Amino acid sequence: SIANLSSHMDILSIGENQIAGSIPDGIGNLANLSALLLHGNKLTGVIPSELGSLRKLYALRLSGNSFSGQIPSSFGNLTQLDQLDLRASGIEGSIPVTFGNCRSLIALDLSENKLNGFIPKELFSIVSLSELLNISHNFLSGEIPSSLGDCESLEFLYMQNNLFDGTISQSMSRLEGLRELDLSSNNLSGSIPGFLGRSSLVYLNLSLNNFEGEVPKEGIFLNASEVSVIGNNKLCGGVPQLHLPRCSTQSSSKHKLARATNQFSSSNLIGAGSFGSVYKGILNEGIVAVKVLNLKERGASKSFIAECQALGNIRHRNLVRILTTCSTVDSQGNDFKSLILEFMSNGSLEDWLHPEVLEQRNLSLLERLNIAIDVAFALEYLHHHAHKPIVHCDLKPSNVLLDEDMCAHVSDFGLARFLSDKAAESDEYQTLSAGVRGTIGYIAPEYGMGTQISTCGDVFSYGVLLLEIFTGKRPTDAIFKDGVGLHKFVEMAFPDRLSEVLDPYILSQASKNEAKSSSMEYHCLVSVLKVGLSCSEEDPRARMDMRSITRELVAIRDLLL
Repeated sequence: SIANLSSHMDILSIGENQIAGSIPDGIGNLANLSALLLHGNKLTGVIPSELGSLRKLYALRLSGNSFSGQIPSSFGNLTQLDQLDLRASGIEGSIPVTFGNCRSLIALDLSENKLNGFIPKELFSIVSLSELLNISHNFLSGEIPSSLGDCESLEFLYMQNNLFDGTISQSMSRLEGLRELDLSSNNLSGSIPGFLGRSSLVYLNLSLNNFEGEVPKEGIFLNASEVSVIGNNKLCGGVPQLHLPRCSTQSSSKHKLARATNQFSSSNLIGAGSFGSVYKGILNEGIVAVKVLNLKERGASKSFIAECQALGNIRHRNLVRILTTCSTVDSQGNDFKSLILEFMSNGSLEDWLHPEVLEQRNLSLLERLNIAIDVAFALEYLHHHAHKPIVHCDLKPSNVLLDEDMCAHVSDFGLARFLSDKAAESDEYQTLSAGVRGTIGYIAPEYGMGTQISTCGDVFSYGVLLLEIFTGKRPTDAIFKDGVGLHKFVEMAFPDRLSEVLDPYILSQASKNEAKSSSMEYHCLVSVLKVGLSCSEEDPRARMDMRSITRELVAIRDLLL
């Protein structure tokens, strides 16, 4: 019996044989094993949990057998394990959260099994995973956890043939060492993020999903022999060798837009700003938002150009997408410019934070946090992952729009500015020829001392927005006077008297929860407002950057879920 072998045995390698039966009891007695290689046999039965007592294991290969049952949770005790191979071993059930304890794992293969359920975020928090993660050909579902971005050194990632949905997580842009990525045969949707084209990938398979929009034309996407996007019927563009249809760039005529918006009727008006008005309209694309520029307003034409430049070549699930444009001269010789945008059925964040008197609109703690994270992802993309770094320059609740699923989309890029890569990386300022315009209460204080912009300015606006989301107070509310603004208002109550400044609706909901749940929510609120205070510091050098903000807020949300 294996149990009678010497407890001093270091390696047990009997793979690629015809051994049948189950792994015998007493295997845990081989306390000094560093490698257990049982792959390629005819082993059956459950994988014994006592394997978790072999704490000196660095390699465990059980692939190519016919086990039944689940992966033992005791595998979380194998903290020295750097290679675990369970490919095609017959296992089923969910991936145990205890895998998060295996902090030495370099390569993990769980492919070709019957695993189901969500991927525990703990799996992707194993930062040591640098060689291989293969969870393909299972029945795993849900969205790809944002914690995947923590595996920054991972080289090979295979997730094909599962039931994953949602979009490609922005956190994957942090996988700077990734060489091969296969996400094919899932239910993923949204646009293909541009950061994949700027990665070190040499192989990419996105086929048989539900991606849409334009395929990037850089990096790996220039090599059609190493990229597959077949079976995504809403994709367009890309290099000719991908054989995709051309993306539509046809502009809509003023006459067509007038008909779509009932002659720009006030009953179709859904918003108005300094540079123009936004109407609800119906075109072939379905319900759309038609932004008509007021060209009599100084700077409106420049705003149109800025918005086209900023949004024309970027795609992100948390940015409002331009569907098409219209720039023409009408029959009276007047210039006409408009943008046709995605329609957001739940209006703006402003509508939800400050509803009209008779409206009943309330946001739960989790909804507020999800919106804050969506906006953070959008800004992280603009600052760090767009082709050229972009500063929004006018972030505020009315420029955060909510779709039918309450997913937030940052809009209105009329004041946006491009930075040089060097300026963005060093957080230096970039001098502009004209003064920066923004919105009082949200514009960074350093902008008032000159004509300089940086990503730090957006971070300030985001900090104010974050404080507003959780206090329900505008930075321009009448209660703020004598040098006390929204930042100081929260800071004076932080952290012990936050109940005095939080939105009453959040407090009323917390009071209905059990004590333990309420305590956790309060702890999360303290952490969120700490981020808001850091972002809205007067000194730009004291503010966090959007990558750190996103990571922090996602970690806070994980505690709530």
